[in-house]
Amino acid sequence: MATLDLDLFQCRTDNFGVLIHDPASGATASIDAPEEAPILDALARRGWTLTHIFTTHHHQDHVAANLALKDRFGATIIGPVHEADKIPGLDRKVGDGDQFDFAGHPVNVFETPGHTAGHICFFLPQDKLLFAADTLFALGCGRLFEGTPADMWASLRKLMSLPDDTAVYFGHEYTLTNARFSLTIDPANAALVQRVADIEALRASGGFTAPTTIGVERQTNPFLRPHDAGIRAHLGMQAATDDEVFAEIRKRKDHF
Repeated sequence: MATLDLDLFQCRTDNFGVLIHDPASGATASIDAPEEAPILDALARRGWTLTHIFTTHHHQDHVAANLALKDRFGATIIGPVHEADKIPGLDRKVGDGDQFDFAGHPVNVFETPGHTAGHICFFLPQDKLLFAADTLFALGCGRLFEGTPADMWASLRKLMSLPDDTAVYFGHEYTLTNARFSLTIDPANAALVQRVADIEALRASGGFTAPTTIGVERQTNPFLRPHDAGIRAHLGMQAATDDEVFAEIRKRKDHF
C-alpha cells in the first residue's frame, strides 16, 4: 500500500485545509471544505484532482465549498449521519464505528459530539492519521456549541485511546492562544512550558502548528488531563470527578 501524500494550507482566516492523496490511484480527498480558492490552489500546485470530501461537521467554515467543489469535480462527499440534513451535497452518511475504504486505505469513523451534536472524526489506522477538526486541537478542544462538557470529555477519551504516534490534524490555527491558556491551568508541567516556547518561536517564523500527535497532547494538553494531580491541586479540585475538572477547564477557556 502506497503512503499517502498530504498537503496542509490555510483557508479563510484561521482554518486549516488538508488534502490527502493516494499516488497509486490518484484519489484525493479534502478534509472539510472551508473555502474553494485555497483548495483549488493546492490541487493545482500538486497536480491532483479532487475525488472526495470528508466532512466532519455542519459549521459553515467547514462546508462552505462543498457544492462548488462537487460541481467542479464530481467529488463524493462523506459526512456525519446525525447532521445529514445540514451537510451540503452529502452523498454518504457515516456514524460511529463505521469503516470505509479510501483507495485501499481503511478509514474509521468516530462520533465525537461536543462542539456539534453530530461531529465526527476520521482515523486512518494504517496511516496513523487522525483528522479531528474541531474536537481536538493542539493544546485545546472545541467550544461546546451543541454538547455538554460530559459529551466532549467522552469524545476526547475516544481519541486519547489511539496510539501515541498518531498524527493529529485539526481544524484551526488556535495553538498560540491555547498554549498561553494552558499555562494558566498546568503551570508546573515542564513539558508544557517547553512546548509553549517552541510554539511561540514557530508562530513567530510563520510556521503551522499542525500536525500534533496523540502522545504530545496526552502529555501537555490540559483538556486531556483532568485526572492530573497537579492540575487538580492548582484548581483546588482534588476531590472532583474528571467530568467536573474538565468542565471547569472548558469554562475558564471560554472566558480567557
